[in-house]
Amino acid sequence: MANDVKTRYSDKELEEFKVLIQGKIEKAKEQLELIKSAYKNDSNNGTDDTSPTFKAFDEGSKVMSKEANSQLAIRQEKFIRDLKNALIRIENKSYGICRVTGKLINPERLKLVPHATLSIEAKNMQK
Repeated sequence: MANDVKTRYSDKELEEFKVLIQGKIEKAKEQLELIKSAYKNDSNNGTDDTSPTFKAFDEGSKVMSKEANSQLAIRQEKFIRDLKNALIRIENKSYGICRVTGKLINPERLKLVPHATLSIEAKNMQK
């Protein structure tokens, strides 16, 4: 059996990735809540009674920070969705298989980017 190339991760390995991903989802949800609460708290900085010039400046920074928070929230929601999709791939045992090359994605890469669907080799081919 010299040609014993692994075509998928074992159930034990998949379970380890599942635990890792579930932990990342929990952290990501907590961060999303923080972003959303910061977004809601942006509405009043207590500068309503200051001079109009400061008020105009404050309005501009409020819009900027709301936009930044909104972008952060969108990115965080996408990250959570990508992690949940990774859990689905674990369930159907296709997790960790590069969607371009069909080879296993390096486990070190998956630990850093658990929602990865491309191997480094495939990612480099895209450049």
